[in-house]
Amino acid sequence: MLMEIAIICLSLLLASAILAAHSLPDNSRHLQIDPNSAAKEVYKRVDGIELNIYIFKPPGHQAIDRRPAVVFFHGGGWLHGSSQQFFPQCEYLAARGIVAMSADYRVKTRDNATPYDCVADAKSAVRWIRKNATRLGIDPRRIAASGGSAGGHLAAAAGVVPGFDEIGEDIRVSSIPDALVLFNPPLVLAPYKNFYPANLAKYKERIGEHPEQISPIHCITSNCPPTIIFHGEEDQLVPIETVSMYANAAKSSGNRCELVTFPNCGHGFFNFRPEATNEMFYETMTRTLQFLTSLGWLSED
Repeated sequence: MLMEIAIICLSLLLASAILAAHSLPDNSRHLQIDPNSAAKEVYKRVDGIELNIYIFKPPGHQAIDRRPAVVFFHGGGWLHGSSQQFFPQCEYLAARGIVAMSADYRVKTRDNATPYDCVADAKSAVRWIRKNATRLGIDPRRIAASGGSAGGHLAAAAGVVPGFDEIGEDIRVSSIPDALVLFNPPLVLAPYKNFYPANLAKYKERIGEHPEQISPIHCITSNCPPTIIFHGEEDQLVPIETVSMYANAAKSSGNRCELVTFPNCGHGFFNFRPEATNEMFYETMTRTLQFLTSLGWLSED
């Protein structure tokens, strides 16, 4: 009995440590990370700011490997947020053979950045990964971009929005991801045909007078990356009709775009919470693996 109590206490201590590791203040960009879990590199220096990318590698990963990769961008309305948000997803995917990364980007509260700057940073991150693919053991033709909320928008923008490449970067190296995995992303940032987003005023306030320039639905072509979108049907911040409209428009243009909806789920339903059972975390991760497998990026095993 005493041994069982000791084991339970040890488990609680470990859970508390995990919670603490994933709960650093979101105004702290330079995080203290266990070097056995992630490698940290600077992928971009701009306006005196260093932007880090945190790299989670599969067990036994070597530079000679050519594995698929996924880079995540955190949420926060382009105002704030921490790249730690997607560390659990990175750990999960790395354990299953994917080089998974979570990237910083400039935000309003820390860097007085605009959403246009955020889009430029997302493109820089994808370009950096592709440029360093050989050194990192990554297949440069199997790089996915992912993220939640504003981070989902940035991943989508990297995939479909033209321009906004950082001055001085080698644009011969593509900044376009090969696939998109999006979590409750705002994809309609300006009036589209006869549709007016419910939060149009908020988008104009944060983005400026021409939000359509970085509005993914306004930039759909017939050559968009294959996409899967996870969205809660009760999302009050990003209405589900906006992502449904995007998915339909993308498919009408000849693209692969899957929308997976979750009843009774609101914004951020997919986040990992140490104190919870995390059904939606595991469900979205399982669906992500299935999606990447369908692209031929992973084996059926």
